[in-house]
Amino acid sequence: MGTIASMPTDAELALRLAAALILGGAIGLEREVSGQVAGLRTHMMVALGSCLFGIVSAYGFGDFIGPRADTNTQVDVTRVASNIVTGVGFLGGGAILKSGASVKGLTTAASLWVTAAVGLGVAFGSLMLASVTTFLLVLALTALRAPRTWLRQRFVASREFVSMQLRAEADPACVIARIRALPAVEVGAITLRDNDDETVVEVALRGADLDLRLAELAALDEVVGVSLGAP
Repeated sequence: MGTIASMPTDAELALRLAAALILGGAIGLEREVSGQVAGLRTHMMVALGSCLFGIVSAYGFGDFIGPRADTNTQVDVTRVASNIVTGVGFLGGGAILKSGASVKGLTTAASLWVTAAVGLGVAFGSLMLASVTTFLLVLALTALRAPRTWLRQRFVASREFVSMQLRAEADPACVIARIRALPAVEVGAITLRDNDDETVVEVALRGADLDLRLAELAALDEVVGVSLGAP
């Protein structure tokens, strides 16, 4: 025989919605302070919506569940909750921004995903687990920021996205050859594009003493300008 969880009172369900809103706000506040595209209000709405969907999923289909011998109706009450994961995935995709060869917003997209899980946890009555998850996520977002910066500075060479404007009569092949010949520099993907009456070479460089290497490139006769950051 199919069974469902006992139906909480309306007051208890309202408190769950409020708790989800508060926990989502705690995560969103950190993202708001960090200046991310999805901040306080977005995370609060994700947690609140996920909580309500979870409540509907857990307690909204009791009248449709009965013994198999008495009805031909088959209801999978987990579908609502499981589809929240997919829906939040699309929402998180909107927080991911691509600028040239760099990608930003992955952490915020992940925080939205966890926020939805927090809302579902509250909806099913697991307030302690949802609170611990919120605490751990905020801790990871804040306390690990300084170690992350230190690790990057200590172990990861800096990368620069460079755009070089060439003279109209310049041969890009010669410039690309000089780029690839730079000592102790890792050269990423190289892109050529036409910009009005000049050719622009875009490349990602990683290595030591990049400022010196960029000065060498800027001194080439074929180059009329060097700028950092892919347009």
